Amino acid sequence: MQASFYKENREKLYAMLPEGSLLAVFSGRDIIKTNDEYYPFFADRNFVYLTGLECKEAVLLAAKDGAGRVNETLYILPPDAHAERWTGVRVKPAEAESVSGVTDIRYENQFINDFRKLAFSGNYGKLYLDLFKLNDREIDRPAHDFKHYVHHNVPFILFGNADPFLRRLRLFKQHCEIEALRKGEEITKEGILAMMRISKPGLYEYQYKAEFDRALNYYEPYPYGFPPIISAGEGNFIIHNYSYTGQAKDGDMILNDVGVNWDHLITDVSRSWPCNGKFSDKQKLLYECALATSDYMFSIVKPGMRMDAVDATIKQYNAQLLKDAGVLDDVANIRKYMWHGGAHHIGFDVHDVVETPEFIAPNMVFCIDVGIYHEEWGIGFRVEDNCLITEDGCENLSAGIPRTIADIEAIMNH
Repeated sequence: MQASFYKENREKLYAMLPEGSLLAVFSGRDIIKTNDEYYPFFADRNFVYLTGLECKEAVLLAAKDGAGRVNETLYILPPDAHAERWTGVRVKPAEAESVSGVTDIRYENQFINDFRKLAFSGNYGKLYLDLFKLNDREIDRPAHDFKHYVHHNVPFILFGNADPFLRRLRLFKQHCEIEALRKGEEITKEGILAMMRISKPGLYEYQYKAEFDRALNYYEPYPYGFPPIISAGEGNFIIHNYSYTGQAKDGDMILNDVGVNWDHLITDVSRSWPCNGKFSDKQKLLYECALATSDYMFSIVKPGMRMDAVDATIKQYNAQLLKDAGVLDDVANIRKYMWHGGAHHIGFDVHDVVETPEFIAPNMVFCIDVGIYHEEWGIGFRVEDNCLITEDGCENLSAGIPRTIADIEAIMNH
């Protein structure tokens, strides 16, 4: 991504803010794992969306005055030779400016004083923060802590939630984001093909994952978009199986739900195959229902379609196919074999944090995900692809990753 991308994202966000308001967006901090060990740092995605930076303990502060003029400042950690010897080189001001396009770069220890000057100037009455929380059990993030600080120390400032504004922006992908997804699909394909080619009865899930890792690590040291879901046999009936301890028995299906983080954009693709390289009759019956449902969706999804109709149509169409095949007794009972939703947006998050649209529009990107879980037959799998909405229809961004029975068996038996 170029700095112009992040600058444009910020300008769109600033335009949504009322005059006389402040905005603070935090990159996040280390989270303790045990004793003096921390979890690997993962920067807040909204901060990355606005700056392109992955550094910890950074803050973007913007002030929009009564005339609509905006001043922005980016605060980063200061140089610390001792700390950098232990935990790595910190981003420098010139690099921060080059990546983000913010020209006013200061050190993080100046942030509070600068904020107080703005807050006590009398020119700003509201502070916008990203205050999203998935649930009440989630730990407070820096934005929540800062809200508590402001509430007690600058009590006359009102609060606004920037999260809805950011969700609205992230719903629509720009050209550079779509190109990043295309590259990510290519890398995802290599990882999936690597697993298909080594597949055989007796392999453990962690061995499939090792092959996936090997393929991806030619590009980046940690290119995952999310922890890979790779399972075999009974493990396929755990939707998010991260144990990697199961062993593929002859005739088991291998399920994987994987993605790549390329230039901050995340793919999300599911492919499934019999570990022995040959679909059984029952596997073929179920797989063809799922694939036909996916193909049907890519033939009808287009601008103007209701977003909630995507998931509903996936279930309805697949239910009818399963009933016609003699698998399902009544289409009303589809939940017996379809356990999860069939469409979620992707982007800077694999389950992208976007404003849920009423109607589909160009430059949205979401998954078409068809999962079938038949416990009595011991067959569980899903076919998941990434759908880009175009001006008059849609494009399957992951279509190049083998998905038909013929193509999968040809690769595995080559």
